[in-house]
Amino acid sequence: MTVSTSHPEPGVTAVTVDHPPVNALPVRGWYALADALRAAGRDPGTRCVVLRAEGRGFNAGVDLKEMQRTAGHTALIGANRGCYEAFAAVYECEVPVVAAVHGHCLGGGIGLVGNADAVVAAEDAVFGLPELDRGALGAATHLARLVPQHLMRTLYFTSRTVTAAELHRHGSVWRVVPRGELDAAALSLAREIAAKDGELLRLAKAAINGIDPVDVRRSYRFEQGFTFEASLTGVADRHRDAFVSGTGSGPGGRR
Repeated sequence: MTVSTSHPEPGVTAVTVDHPPVNALPVRGWYALADALRAAGRDPGTRCVVLRAEGRGFNAGVDLKEMQRTAGHTALIGANRGCYEAFAAVYECEVPVVAAVHGHCLGGGIGLVGNADAVVAAEDAVFGLPELDRGALGAATHLARLVPQHLMRTLYFTSRTVTAAELHRHGSVWRVVPRGELDAAALSLAREIAAKDGELLRLAKAAINGIDPVDVRRSYRFEQGFTFEASLTGVADRHRDAFVSGTGSGPGGRR
């Protein structure tokens, strides 16, 4: 199962992604994740959501193999819309979302984590946008919520990654812990949040989103237009084909 929901303790809902080999999600996976997050937020018994993953890493973005084997632009449009919905579901979740990140957090993973309310990471976690090496654009909106502006631009243009420890120094990661302690650390933070009054938490989440200086849905949608433009010109397909065939260059795991 790609996305599942559990309740590790009262007031806390865990939404888990498990799509081997690297949690690169197909179109249906992004929509399933969005649905699970929205359902968790609507649940009156939930006061905090932990977004986590099983396997080798947190998230490796979209399934490029699905995109390249699908004729026309159907899969591209589906991935764009699915990511848009999943990222928005994190941001608009009615209660705080704690992202528990291990291993690779690339592409779409940045969209999820950048929209979370808090981030706990394992020592092995690495974060980045290899979009230019994959024939895509996007999620700079969300990377800009994790690092300062000039670092965001440097990471975006080079496709380099940063470690959890580096993000901790920038203040965007709450705690960095050994891999074996990640779930416990994320649950500890979620438990502390869930101890608050549920009605006030929902009001607080709406209030904080309301004063956010960046409209994340609008800015990400703007970015997506350039991804589609790159696909129409053919430049995106050249990079995606090279990546799927294993001849592409640049850092990052398979998406």
